[in-house]
Amino acid sequence: MDTKAGWFEDRIAAAVAPLLPGFAVEAVVEIDSTNTELMRRARAGRVEPVLLVAERQTAGRGRLGRPWQSAQQSEEKTAASLTFSLGLPLAPRDWAGLSLAVGVSVAESLDPSGDAKVALKWPNDLWVNDRKLAGILIETAMPHTGRADVPAPPRYLVIGIGINIGPREADGMRTPPAWLHQWRPDAAAPEVLAELAAPLVRSVQVFEAQGFAPFAERFAARDALRGREVQLSDGSSGLCEGVAWGGELQVRTADGLQLVSSDEVSVRPRGMAF
Repeated sequence: MDTKAGWFEDRIAAAVAPLLPGFAVEAVVEIDSTNTELMRRARAGRVEPVLLVAERQTAGRGRLGRPWQSAQQSEEKTAASLTFSLGLPLAPRDWAGLSLAVGVSVAESLDPSGDAKVALKWPNDLWVNDRKLAGILIETAMPHTGRADVPAPPRYLVIGIGINIGPREADGMRTPPAWLHQWRPDAAAPEVLAELAAPLVRSVQVFEAQGFAPFAERFAARDALRGREVQLSDGSSGLCEGVAWGGELQVRTADGLQLVSSDEVSVRPRGMAF
């Protein structure tokens, strides 16, 4: 993978290092997937905290194995998308709701006033006017020490985030995407990354210490599904009643209130195709 400068690596590292000693920022021109690369490293025992950003991903992945392609550069040669992964060891008491906490952090950084109406679609997407702006992919690896007498280290967490910065082609998409330039026309991907990085790390550390509870009300304020009819992947449907304190989606079906975990289903508003 070819390295690339110009992503404010020193600025980001200086902001995050007090929170994560040993933290580093790496920028590359092209890679198969930033998440895949950090998972490879973790399985090989490399568990240092790092942020890996790529201008292009050739095999980017979304949730449930769906492909996520980086948008092409604009005519002005500015990155039309921001794709990066944050990796760090983490040992929360409960992992439930982590993707929601990450979504809250990213949404608040992109749209701090709420004027742009950046909403959160459970469990891992950011929407603007029911169009996808960004996606989150969370994976964990159990590093190997190679020695039976050495206790296993904490799980290595990899958070992959893809954000549409500029317009992108909607070919093959049932619903055209949203992009950041619709309300921040001068925003550049490196600047956005610098805005996101330290707040994201702080949010992950809060989650590690306190779980999803500190994020529940903030998620509710941006919940894209609450009060809407939704259909679950098992064919059932009902009224979304928001997210529980443990991060589960609450859906009122004909059989009563169902608590849906992120690893069980995908959720779509009824009547909308994605």
